[in-house]
Amino acid sequence: MARVLSDILMALDRGDVAALALLDLTAAFDTVDHSILLRRHRESYGISGVALAWISSYLTGRQQPVCHAGMQSMLEYIKFGVPQGSVLGHLLFVLYRADLVPLIADHCLSSHLYADDTQVYGWSSPSDASMLQANMLQCIHDVARWTCSNRLQLNAQKTVHLVRSCTPSPSHSQWRRTSRPRLS
Repeated sequence: MARVLSDILMALDRGDVAALALLDLTAAFDTVDHSILLRRHRESYGISGVALAWISSYLTGRQQPVCHAGMQSMLEYIKFGVPQGSVLGHLLFVLYRADLVPLIADHCLSSHLYADDTQVYGWSSPSDASMLQANMLQCIHDVARWTCSNRLQLNAQKTVHLVRSCTPSPSHSQWRRTSRPRLS
């Protein structure tokens, strides 16, 4: 977060306009598709053989019941999700969504990803502010499409898009929230 803040403050010091989108994923760790994750390990990271088999055994074959009102269901196999209470669970999730970094960079924007939160930000000269905002909204749309195709979902209620400039105009002197981006 220090880098995000530093980048934005340096842009504002130069007189640029900055835009920041705070994106949140809904139940992110619980929705990771095991087959997509294993395929990504194989294709994107070149993990194979014993290492891939070990990761696969960590993910697959796990069972869990549901308890409610003192009653317990039958054991069901868990097909989605990574364990949140372990270091490996967080690492697997980071690798699962690592493709978001180049996707955001393709829009000439910067990103910071931590757990299930994603910050997308960029800056431009004041004369290009409308282009920055359009680029940001298109990026958010593409991120939403990517998350959907990877069985993740952006939480529209927690997604915020902010624009800031340091011009002397009172209407631009504070961070202002723009219209909530459509995530569909």
